[in-house]
Amino acid sequence: MGLAEAVQAAALAQPSWLERVFQLRERGTTVATEVRAGLATFMVMSYIIFVNPSILGAVADPTGAKLPFPAVLTVTCLTAGVLSILMGLASNYPFALAPGMGLNAVVTFQLVGGLRLTWPQAMSVILLEGLVILLLVLTRFREAVMDAIPMSLKRAIGVGIGLFIAFIGFVNSGFVAKGEATAVTLGRLHALPVLVFVVGFLLTGWMLARRVRGALLYGILLTTVIAIVVNALWGGGKAFGPSAVLPERWLGAPAGLWGDGRIFGRVDFGFFATLGVTAALLVTFSIMLADFFDTMGTVVGIGGEAGFLDERGKLPRIRQVLLVDSLGAALGGFANSSSNTTYIESAAGVAEGGRTGLTAVVVGVLFLLAMFLNPIAGVIPKEATAPALILVGLFMMTVARDIPWGDYEEAVPAFVTMLVMPFTWNITNGIGAGFITYTALKLLAGKARDVHPLMLVAAAAFVVYFLFPA
Repeated sequence: MGLAEAVQAAALAQPSWLERVFQLRERGTTVATEVRAGLATFMVMSYIIFVNPSILGAVADPTGAKLPFPAVLTVTCLTAGVLSILMGLASNYPFALAPGMGLNAVVTFQLVGGLRLTWPQAMSVILLEGLVILLLVLTRFREAVMDAIPMSLKRAIGVGIGLFIAFIGFVNSGFVAKGEATAVTLGRLHALPVLVFVVGFLLTGWMLARRVRGALLYGILLTTVIAIVVNALWGGGKAFGPSAVLPERWLGAPAGLWGDGRIFGRVDFGFFATLGVTAALLVTFSIMLADFFDTMGTVVGIGGEAGFLDERGKLPRIRQVLLVDSLGAALGGFANSSSNTTYIESAAGVAEGGRTGLTAVVVGVLFLLAMFLNPIAGVIPKEATAPALILVGLFMMTVARDIPWGDYEEAVPAFVTMLVMPFTWNITNGIGAGFITYTALKLLAGKARDVHPLMLVAAAAFVVYFLFPA
C-alpha cells in the first residue's frame, strides 16, 4: 500500500474531522489526490532547500560574516514547513509557501553586497516590510487593491505566470541558455542532463496525453531514476552536480536554531542609521511593493486555474491567504531565511488535482521532514522537475482565450503583463507594467471613470518602484 492509499484508508476511519477541516467531498477530491498533489508541489519546490542557502551565503557583510549553508537550509525548511501548514489550515487552499526567489537575491546582492548592510540589518528590512504588509492586510487595504484589478488583467497575470513558470523550466533544464550575441539561445542539447530532461518531458507529456492521474508526479520520479542511472553509468556521478546521486547518509541534524551558530532571531534595525532615514524608507518601500504584488499575481493566477475565483474574479477567503503570506514575509526576516511568499509552483499540485489545504499541509510536513532528511531532497535534479514546470505553464495558458483581444484598451495591458513577467524574470515587474499601461491608456482615452481609484494609486506606486528600485 502506497503512502497516499495508507493516508486515504486512515482518513476513511475518521471522515468527520477531515470533512470539517478541508471539505474534501465539497471540493470533489480525496485524501489520496491531495497527498499526491502535495508530493508534486514539494518536488517542484524542493530546489529552494539548496538554492536559498547558496544565494544567501554568497556574500559576506561588512563585518566579514556569511550566513552558514546548514543554518540557512534549516530555517528555509522550518519557515516553509510552518507557513505552508498554517496556510492550509487557515485558508483551505493548496497554496504552499517558501523563501521567495528574487527577493533573496535582492537581500544578498543589493542590501548586503551593494548597500553594505550587515546580515542582521538586511533581514530587519525584510521583517519591517513584512510587518507593514501585515498591517495593510489587517486594514483590508491589500484585499481592496486585489478587488480593484480589472478582470482582463487578472487573467493576463495568470497567463504571464504560466509563461514564467514554463520559461523557468526550460532554463532549469539547460534546454535554453544565455546567448553570447542574443539574450537566450539553445543550450548544449548533447549534454547528458539536457537529454535526460528531453526524455522526461516526452514521458510526462505522453502520460498526460494518456490521462494518467499523477502524471506530473510520476514524471518527476521516473526522470529522477533515469538521471541517477545515467549519472552513474556515463556521468561519473558528477553530470548533475550534487543531485542524481544516492546520498551517503539519510539523516542530517538541523543547524542554526540555537548555540553559537544561531541565525534564527538575529535582527538589527540599525539600518536606519547606516542608510539614513529617507534612503532606508525608500529601500523598504521598494521591497514591500515587490512582496505586496508578487503573491497577488500568484494567488489570482493559480486560483483561476483551479476554479477558485467567483464570477467577479475574486478569491473567497482571500484575507486568510494574504494574512498568512504577510506573516511569511515577517517570519522570513526574523528567521533569516528571507521573505517567504506563496509559490507559483503550487500550480503543480493544482494540476495534480489538489483543491484543499490538505495539499499545503502535506507540503509543509515534507519541508519539516527535510530539515532532517535533507540529503534525500537533494537527490532530485532540476532536470527532473523542469518538465512539470513547463507543462504547468501550459495548463495556465488556457484562460488567455477569455481576454477581450479585440478591445485594445484591455488587450494591450494584458499582453504587456504576460510578456514582461518571463522576459524580466519577475512577476511584480509584469504586474507593474500592466497596471501602468492599463491606467495610462484609459486616461488617454478619456475614460478615467473606468479606472478604480486604487488602480491609480497602485500605478503611481509602480512608477516610483520602477524609477527608484531597491
